[in-house]
Amino acid sequence: MAGAEAVSGKLYGLGVGPGDPELLTLKAVRLIAAADVIAYPAPAGGADSMARRIAALHIPDGKIEIVIATPMRPETFPADDVYDAYADEIAGHLRDGHDVAVLCEGDPFLYGSFMYLFGRLAGEFPTEVVPGVSSLGACAARAGVPLVSRNQVLAIVPAPLSESDLETRIAVADAVAVMKVGRHLAKIRRVLTKLDRLEGAVYIERATLGDELVCPLASVTADTAPYFSMILVRRTEAVDA
Repeated sequence: MAGAEAVSGKLYGLGVGPGDPELLTLKAVRLIAAADVIAYPAPAGGADSMARRIAALHIPDGKIEIVIATPMRPETFPADDVYDAYADEIAGHLRDGHDVAVLCEGDPFLYGSFMYLFGRLAGEFPTEVVPGVSSLGACAARAGVPLVSRNQVLAIVPAPLSESDLETRIAVADAVAVMKVGRHLAKIRRVLTKLDRLEGAVYIERATLGDELVCPLASVTADTAPYFSMILVRRTEAVDA
């Protein structure tokens, strides 16, 4: 109809889970197949996108694909200029009436990169966030240890915090999930040793992937770890009886 207002496409933030493609939700698979445009983060410099690798079997040929090349250096993340540019590119597709599915490892709103696009685009375009299996659930399942029980409180602690901040937060927590371990492994080990909580701490690396490693943290001698690693610590005395 002449003069009718154009209808924009819809933006989807899709959690694709921790790595095992079988942990994609049915809803994510359906929306990946239906979207006109598929976007996903990848490290700047040409490295593969883990998010795309997880979803690869469900991405039909012929899709428009946007590689959100992002510098992964802590001092530059999140890179506002990068997200500004890709938000503009995605907005162009949405204005043309194309649905855009942005893939995000784990869950989009648990340290997920999609939140930076959400903040730039959700106010202008219809947006839906589809949760994914988070690394928290995946690591606990693969390690065979509960995250929390009864009235315990779980603290999610990013490893890049200062050593003193880590110590303060872990000292008062019933249960702790330390994320973004990477080059901070030695620091975390020092803190847990000081707090007498090293024993029982579990180290999980690349949960649900073929090269997964699950072991007591005390047996890990390296000082660094892959980014996709987590340490779980929980008080168990008199709790699980």
